[in-house]
Amino acid sequence: MSFLANATEEHGEHAVTLLDTMPYFLVAMGVFLLLAWVTWSYRDVANRHDHKSKDSKGHH
Repeated sequence: MSFLANATEEHGEHAVTLLDTMPYFLVAMGVFLLLAWVTWSYRDVANRHDHKSKDSKGHH
């Protein structure tokens, strides 16, 4: 019986819990949200310059 108690106790020390990995998840989520915001902020940039797009249509 003591063998099973020692085996489970030893296994419990090396187990990875959710709280151990939560900081990595939060940092990764923050980085992805920042990159998504930067990507979203560049939406429709080409349509802001109508005078450039009118001149370039004749060249294509």
